[in-house]
Amino acid sequence: MDTRQTQEKADDQGRLKVCIVGASGKLGRYMVQHALDRGYEVVGVCREQSVGKLADFAERITVVAGATDDREAIGRAVAGCDGVLTVLAPWGVHGYSTGTAQAVLDHAPAGARLVFSCGWHITRDGKDVYSLKLRAFLKIFGPLARLIRVGDIDDQVEACRRVFASDTRWTVVRGSNLEEGTSQGLPVWSRRVGDPVLADNLTRRIDFALFMVEALTDDELIREAPAIVGCQTSSARRHAAVA
Repeated sequence: MDTRQTQEKADDQGRLKVCIVGASGKLGRYMVQHALDRGYEVVGVCREQSVGKLADFAERITVVAGATDDREAIGRAVAGCDGVLTVLAPWGVHGYSTGTAQAVLDHAPAGARLVFSCGWHITRDGKDVYSLKLRAFLKIFGPLARLIRVGDIDDQVEACRRVFASDTRWTVVRGSNLEEGTSQGLPVWSRRVGDPVLADNLTRRIDFALFMVEALTDDELIREAPAIVGCQTSSARRHAAVA
């Protein structure tokens, strides 16, 4: 099913079926709300101990309890879905992101739209240009996180490498620094970190989620790795003024 057909199904039936992997997190809960606002049928995957965080959506979504790298749980959750939204969280040092991505790639229905979230540090072709501040942060934080066993940035890199190499209808959304707040609208994006439009490096988390959900029905984003920034940042507004 291509994106045009996906949108036609939404128009005809008013109800796409979407799985959100990592639904109980901050980004995940925003994605759940955006999907429900569009009338989508939502299946959420989260750890059993986090199911209570989805209480506000009780009776409106189906919850599959399990780790997001649990292949059996993912297989049940994505069955029959038109799209899968996946939070690639680099937690722990046991390949959590890679396991999550691989489970989704292996079990999502053929032709489903697969949208993954990650940070700006992911590069598809090595042509992104990173600030000294970001490079220093990654150089220091990456080894430290692995040392204290709380996270592994390289795991998220490997997860995205597998997505990029797949023949699925994927999008990898690369988020800037995030802040809370009311929605400012759909973020703007570029193929390359270092593009002046991204200079302010800030997006509202609710709008990151909005971009993820919108990507489900946007043909232009198939097999793209958009780096996003808030549409009301000064760098985005400067770009809009000269476009």
